Amino acid sequence: MTPGVPPTRRTAPRDPGLQPERTRLAWRRTTLTGAVVAVLATKSALHGGPTAPAVLAAAVCAALWLAFLGLAHRRIRALTTPPPPALAPRIATTAALCTVALAVCGAALVSQTSS
Repeated sequence: MTPGVPPTRRTAPRDPGLQPERTRLAWRRTTLTGAVVAVLATKSALHGGPTAPAVLAAAVCAALWLAFLGLAHRRIRALTTPPPPALAPRIATTAALCTVALAVCGAALVSQTSS
């Protein structure tokens, strides 16, 4: 027992290879979720006959998903270099804005088709 060291600090040393792998998997899951939202938005836009606003919203959803896919792919590739570089604030902000905008477009399509 090491005096002065809390019991939680006496665990095995952290493997630096695990965190980048978990982060890569998180980016992939988020990209997959965005793909599902884009597909459901397109399905919602075409259900009951396509209208111009619905098709435009579905196209915006697809464009946002493609932008997020590009950002995620860039980050996943960056995580393969040891040690992985920190996520640039510009990329983090862009990814967050793409995610929020994709959610807003999806919600707009759902509310438009439910009325």
